Amino acid sequence: MRKIPTVLRRDPDNMRHVLPEVTPGCEWVLAGEGVPTRKYDGTCVMLDDRFDWWARREVKPGKSAPAGFVAVETDEVTGKTVGWEPIEQSAFFRWWEEALNVLADQKDPAVIGTHELCGPKVNGNPERYDQHVLIPHSAAEVVDTTEDGDPPWTLAEIEHMAKWAGERGWEGIVWHHPDGRMAKLKVRDFPKASS
Repeated sequence: MRKIPTVLRRDPDNMRHVLPEVTPGCEWVLAGEGVPTRKYDGTCVMLDDRFDWWARREVKPGKSAPAGFVAVETDEVTGKTVGWEPIEQSAFFRWWEEALNVLADQKDPAVIGTHELCGPKVNGNPERYDQHVLIPHSAAEVVDTTEDGDPPWTLAEIEHMAKWAGERGWEGIVWHHPDGRMAKLKVRDFPKASS
């Protein structure tokens, strides 16, 4: 999985936040060419077409990649390489195994593609699951955009969607273009309003 670009450009003075400017290459989001879905807050894993499971892994510059690591992309700015490591050597292996057993108990087949692993021992459990689960990204909840009117959307409407997601306790929104491109916006990309 390649790093998903943020719809709005990061503030060079505070990279945690965004500016009211579209990131070059993400104009399609405002044009309404993609489907907005819920962004889940867990860790990304993947079932490939050979039925092998992988965990997303980021390798910092100067650090050795783990055995079996498959690099996907290196960020030119940070030097970090994003890719996949065999799930068996991931720090999340135990929780993935538990989530896979939940699927088996429910008689749900695992879906080829990427999933979000969420649960009590993943990232502090912001999704508030009682047990570990695998959520196929292909089945992510679609965002109802009727409040924001029909596309094209303004920057204010895109920001409103992110705030709407925050009101529901979501991490953010991921837009999926029919050609496979994706873009994201996290609730925390915006500075908190002063009281």
